Amino acid sequence: MTKKINFFANLKSDFASGLVVFLVALPLCLGIALASGAPPLSGIISGIIGGIIVGYLSKSHLSVSGPAAGLTAIVLKAITDLGAFDIFLTAVFIAGLIQLALGFIKAGTISNYFPNNVIEGMLAGIGVIIILKQIPHALGYDGDFEGDEAFLQSDGKNTFSELFSIVDHLQLGSIIIALVSLAILISWNKVPFLKNLKLVPAALIAVAFGIVLNEIFIRSGSDFSISKEHLVALPVPTTIEDFKNIIITPDFSGFLNKKVWITAATIAVVASIETLLCIEASDRMDAQKRYTDTNVELKAQGVGNILSSLLGGLPMTSVVVRTSANNAAGAKSKMSSIIHGLFLLVSVLTIPFLLNKIPLATLAAILLMVGYKLAKPSTVKHFWEKGKYQFVPFIITLLGVVFIDLLWGVGLGLIISVIFIMKGNLKKAYNFRKEQYVDGDVIHIDLAQEVSFLNKAAIKATLSEIPENSKVIITAHDTVYIAHDILDLIHEFKTIRAKESNIKVKLKGFKKAYQLENSEETLNKVTVEHYYDAAKRTFVKKEIIEDKFSN
Repeated sequence: MTKKINFFANLKSDFASGLVVFLVALPLCLGIALASGAPPLSGIISGIIGGIIVGYLSKSHLSVSGPAAGLTAIVLKAITDLGAFDIFLTAVFIAGLIQLALGFIKAGTISNYFPNNVIEGMLAGIGVIIILKQIPHALGYDGDFEGDEAFLQSDGKNTFSELFSIVDHLQLGSIIIALVSLAILISWNKVPFLKNLKLVPAALIAVAFGIVLNEIFIRSGSDFSISKEHLVALPVPTTIEDFKNIIITPDFSGFLNKKVWITAATIAVVASIETLLCIEASDRMDAQKRYTDTNVELKAQGVGNILSSLLGGLPMTSVVVRTSANNAAGAKSKMSSIIHGLFLLVSVLTIPFLLNKIPLATLAAILLMVGYKLAKPSTVKHFWEKGKYQFVPFIITLLGVVFIDLLWGVGLGLIISVIFIMKGNLKKAYNFRKEQYVDGDVIHIDLAQEVSFLNKAAIKATLSEIPENSKVIITAHDTVYIAHDILDLIHEFKTIRAKESNIKVKLKGFKKAYQLENSEETLNKVTVEHYYDAAKRTFVKKEIIEDKFSN
């Protein structure tokens, strides 16, 4: 029976984080829509549905859905090729149906095969991108659209050349507002006399200060005043007709168009992969270590894209930037995502004129803080200390995400991880050596760093050839992973065949390999421990026979 969720259990923290995500999502939704060649409000519609509908249906506690930068090039090309936005919406509708089908056939389980170092590399790469892309906005140069994550840009420039161009376009008003905003974000909950105000999100205070400072600059006639192009630019409907024009419905005659189906399949596959990557990342970020049913998530995304297409919105995915901002702001449950969607809805209908006074420099400061938390130097140091098998896939993923794009970066990380696994398995899983002693042979078997089920046959053959009356020392001091199949094999050899053939067996380093140095269990004691079953996505009890790990 599914446990009923109390959406209001953490309302205090979820309301504050939902507000922060709303402030981050607003310019991103608009920027992605404009970059996609779609109506500006199509991005807001996608954000509203992603927040409220997908937020409600999803089992993820932290992820936030909306229009994604990773789909920008696909959407732009599709609208151009199909010739009309309403026909493109039909492709989005079909993509939603495909995602529903993927959820029902349990395609979400492929997320279990994303290694943690690759996911962490992806997050760190996104953090680096956020920092590099927001520096121009913080300094008053907005040559690139808000939300762009690509290294190579449509104007022929790239992320680094864009940074070098800042020198000729510095805007002192934006710099002052960005610095003030950063100071507020860093110190708001640390200054003693502000402790009573910590219920108010620091991001909201930063935005309020940004608006007030810019209004002072404008009214004083200062050169520091920020021009319109460096502010949020939300369309302002003034008549009933304007509101009617917001809603564009699909032209379902596109069902007969082969290009529509190709576009739909492309969107469904790319959006689903990005969503699964984001879900794995959000589960990694979750302080409570809750796990998301990815099959339910695909269904939720499918419903979201169907509804988005019917209301004239862009296709959506679960988005790493907004999810990271949500986690950094202290979200506890999916109510935060729903609140951010409600804020988007209310803002479009009631206060677009006020939102259009928000400087992009303030929002850049908020995102710079998010980027730093994702790409902390301590994260790189952590994987460096874990050794090359963990560090190389991590850093390759990071660099791939920054210099190519998210999917290519993750793909390269996965390829490197697979190569390392194959390389490890091609090597012998153990070294076999004999030493002659006066009182008989002593046979040493030293296990390698990784011993998988693929090595079972070779080790089994070696153990079966050990002569009677021998002494065997099996060492795992350098081993970081041993498949349970191998442990069972060694345990059976020690407890059954060794006794029958008068073979003395000593196991060394098995506690270290499984990080059980502090275990107080005794030999042959059967204990029960809880392990997370990734395939079933649940905790299960397992009986552990201490004799397997005895020294």
